[in-house]
Amino acid sequence: MVKPVVIVVGADKGGVGKTTVSRTLLDYFSNNEVQTRAFDTESPRGTLKRFHPDVTEIVDMTTTADQMRIFDTLNSGLSVTVIDARAGLLSSALGSLRDIGFLDAARSGQITFAVFHILGPSIASLDEIAETADFMSGAKYFLVKNFINDTQFFQWDQSTYNSYFHRIKYATELTIPKLDAMAYEQVEVASVPFVDFIANKGRRDEPANYSFVLRGYVRHWLANVWSEYDRINLTELTGAKSAARGGEK
Repeated sequence: MVKPVVIVVGADKGGVGKTTVSRTLLDYFSNNEVQTRAFDTESPRGTLKRFHPDVTEIVDMTTTADQMRIFDTLNSGLSVTVIDARAGLLSSALGSLRDIGFLDAARSGQITFAVFHILGPSIASLDEIAETADFMSGAKYFLVKNFINDTQFFQWDQSTYNSYFHRIKYATELTIPKLDAMAYEQVEVASVPFVDFIANKGRRDEPANYSFVLRGYVRHWLANVWSEYDRINLTELTGAKSAARGGEK
């Protein structure tokens, strides 16, 4: 049986584009034919589920019952579980994983565990790194600069950033480039995965009539995002081989 892979995407600050990153991960694994499921912790409304309804459940990760729904089913045959942590929930979610023994299981090699920590532009985000790092023993820790919302990271002094980053020798930096604002808005309106927008498909897999130009912007952007995932050998978490690029389904 394939060893379960759990990826938590989150931040202790809102508005940094964590759900966008979760969506690119689901598209990436789908393109590489990796069986994946997702949990959207923005209960009860959910955002990730709007774009990936077939593989996503909405949960309240602060409750024992929903924690059981996630972690008691890790050996269900789906090799990757993506958890989109609600804004402000990252540290408390990691604390819960410690309390139920999940982090010990990751350290002992029973589970592959990765955290995509979406950073904001302020020094407060750097303080989050120090807090989150305490939970990262035995995990793969990715620090993500997400420019999707035109974030400039202007408040970061490079020497200060380096002093934080180099404390965590096992952390890896990732950069999510900016997507054209009109293209991003049209994908939001369409409420489909990025790969479906590129393929000109609607929510029920029917032919759509999206802009050729905007589809091109999304295709180029998604290929760059996936190149970052290839660079960190993300498919090696699941034993899969990376598929050809291009963003088409």
